[in-house]
Amino acid sequence: MMLLPRWFLEAILLLISALAFTNAAFIGVNIGTDLTNMPSPSDIVSLLKSHQITHVRLYDANSHMLKALSNTTIQVTVGVTNQEILKIGRFPSSAASWVNKNVAAYVPSTNITAIAVGSEVLTESPHVAPILASALNNIHKALVATNLNFQVKVSTPMSMDVMPKPFPPSTSTFSPSWNTTVHQILQFLDNTGSFFMLNAYPYYGYTTANGIFPLDYALFKQLSAVKQIVDPNTLLHYDSMFDAMVDAAYYSMEALNFSKIPVVVTETGWPSSGGSDETAATVGNAETFNSNLIKRVLNNSGPPSKPDIPINTYIYELYNEDKRSGPESEKNWGMFYPNGTSVYPLGLSGGGGGGGSEALNGTTLFCVAKVDADDDKLENGLNWACGQGRANCGPIQPGQACYLPNDIKSHASFAYNDYYQKMKGVGGTCDFDGTAITTPRDPSYRTCAYTGSPNANGTGGNFPPALGPASQVGGNANAVFVSIYHLPFLATLALTLLLVL
Repeated sequence: MMLLPRWFLEAILLLISALAFTNAAFIGVNIGTDLTNMPSPSDIVSLLKSHQITHVRLYDANSHMLKALSNTTIQVTVGVTNQEILKIGRFPSSAASWVNKNVAAYVPSTNITAIAVGSEVLTESPHVAPILASALNNIHKALVATNLNFQVKVSTPMSMDVMPKPFPPSTSTFSPSWNTTVHQILQFLDNTGSFFMLNAYPYYGYTTANGIFPLDYALFKQLSAVKQIVDPNTLLHYDSMFDAMVDAAYYSMEALNFSKIPVVVTETGWPSSGGSDETAATVGNAETFNSNLIKRVLNNSGPPSKPDIPINTYIYELYNEDKRSGPESEKNWGMFYPNGTSVYPLGLSGGGGGGGSEALNGTTLFCVAKVDADDDKLENGLNWACGQGRANCGPIQPGQACYLPNDIKSHASFAYNDYYQKMKGVGGTCDFDGTAITTPRDPSYRTCAYTGSPNANGTGGNFPPALGPASQVGGNANAVFVSIYHLPFLATLALTLLLVL
C-alpha cells in the first residue's frame, strides 16, 4: 500500500481545523467568582442548562466546576492563571502536570475544548510576556502527549490595548513594543490551527472616546445616514463598534503577515449600573447591548473585512461580582444575580427539552439525538417518530437530501426534530426515552435543512444547493463538505497515519 506523504496528512489536519470553524456561530458566557454569595457548581450548571447556554469560559480550572460540568455537553474553556505562566513557560514538566491534572483528568466526560493561557498578559502582567509563547508551546506539547491536541485548542486572550489605534481598522497594528512577542504567539496559533482570543469592550471604546462615536454605534443600533461610520481607506461601512474592534484585530494580524487566524471574542459586555460619573452604565443599555450582540453574532457573519468568518463570542459575564475593586461599574457586568434571577430580560427562559421558548443562542431550538444515546433506543425512537409521531421522514430515505450520513443518530435527529417542531406547540417534547436533547444550533447541512431552519421550505427540509461565499479553505463554501459526525474520526485517522510515518 502506498503511504501518503506527510505534508498531505498535515494538510488534512489543517482542513479539519478549518472546517471546525465553519459551524454556526455561538454565544457563550464567562463565569467569574469574585462575589460574596457564590452559587454552588451544581446550581451554576443548572442555570446554564435552563437557559440553553452551550459554551462557558472559566478563569481557572476549578475542579468542582469541571466535575459539575461533566456529562452536560457544554463546551468548556479552562484558564491558566497569569501567576501560573512563569512556571509553565520555563518547565515543560510543569505544563505536562497542569494538563494532566486539569484537562486529561476530566476529558471526555467534561467537554473541555480550549485552554486560555493567562488573561491580557501583555498589558496586565508584562513581566510574564517574554515567556508567554513558551507557555503556549509547552501546554500544546503536553496535549499532544495525551492525544488531546485535536480536541483542545490553546490560545491567550488579549485586550484592545495591544492595538493603540484601532480606528480606522485598516490601519490598526499591534503596539511596536510587543511585536516580537505577538509574532511568536501568532506563529503558534497559525501552526496549531488555533484562534486569536480578543477581549473587546465597546463600552470602554465609547466612554473613553470623548464623544467621537455615538452611543448608538456602541449599542449596535442603526445609525442615520449622516452618522455612518466608514473606514476611509477601504470604504467599508461599520454598523457597530464591536465589528470595528474585531476587524482591527484582523488587520493588525495581517500587518504581521498572518491572515488565516480566526478571531474569537473571549470577553465583551456592558455594565448595568455604575457610579455618578458612569452615565452609560445602565440596565437599559446593558440589555440593549447584549440583546443586539446575541442577534449580531448569531446572524453567522463576520466583520466587514472577513464576512465569511463568524464571530464566536463570550459575554462578560454570568453573575454580578460584588467583591471586585475599582469603579462601581466593575461590580455590575453580570446577566444574573447570585440567586439566579435575571438582572434584565434577555429572552433567556426555556427548559432542557420541552417548551421551545427563546434560548441564549437563538429563538429556535432544534431537537437532536444525544451523542451518547443507545442505538437500540434511537431505533425505537426513530420508528415511533416516523410512525405514530407522524414525522415527515421522506428526506432521510435513500437518495434524498438527508439520507447521508447513513447512520442511526443522523436519521433519528432529523425525525426527532421534525416531530418536535410540529408538535411542541401542543405539548410535544424532545425526550424520546432520554435519547434526545434540544440545541440552539441549527443542525442543517449541505442540502439537508431541518424543520425550523430558516432554509427549510416547510415540506420536510429539501432545498436546492446554493452558491455560497468563499470559505476559509478557499473556493465555494459548499464545494467541500465533511459531516460533523465524521470530524472526530478524520482527526483520529489523520493522527494514526502521522504516527505510523
